[in-house]
Amino acid sequence: MRHRPPRAALLVSALLCAACVRGVDPVALPEGQLDAPGVDRTAEAVDGVEVGHRLIAAGEYELALKSFSRAALERGAVDAEILSGLGSANLGLGRLGQAERLLRRAIAREDARPEDWNNLGVVLMEAGKPVEAEQIFKRAFALDNGESIAIRDNLRLALAKSENSGTNTPETDTYKLVRRGSSDFLIRQAP
Repeated sequence: MRHRPPRAALLVSALLCAACVRGVDPVALPEGQLDAPGVDRTAEAVDGVEVGHRLIAAGEYELALKSFSRAALERGAVDAEILSGLGSANLGLGRLGQAERLLRRAIAREDARPEDWNNLGVVLMEAGKPVEAEQIFKRAFALDNGESIAIRDNLRLALAKSENSGTNTPETDTYKLVRRGSSDFLIRQAP
């Protein structure tokens, strides 16, 4: 009885022989390259805040938290943009208490933007505080000079909700957060 080599071994040896016959080295690397291509350490890195906003847009809130934290370390300071990003990521994770604290810190800074006020309003609406959310949305609307459609829509919704808050009917409305732009959310009534 004769011993037959496995088919895979025959195939590999045939391919290696074919490469040797043609004069081609199947594992040859470009000249000067000793290993697989790595990171270009001379290239400029993408800003961690921008990466964080992209991760939020992709729904990767945990990774966004890490990116914003890394950006704070790179900048050597925590500014309103980073606080807002951290708050937005926590909002996406449903951590309303943390999101509210971070966004309140963001709006207390001089470099706060109308979007930061809007995001705090969204958190307050989600937390069941429509009257306070209305006041925050009014401030965001004023700071933005009424230019943002998202802020205007959120203010309208908060006004409608606070007008109806005096009734004793149980609330059956459900709201959905809709991400718009780099760091603002829009509240939509779910169907």
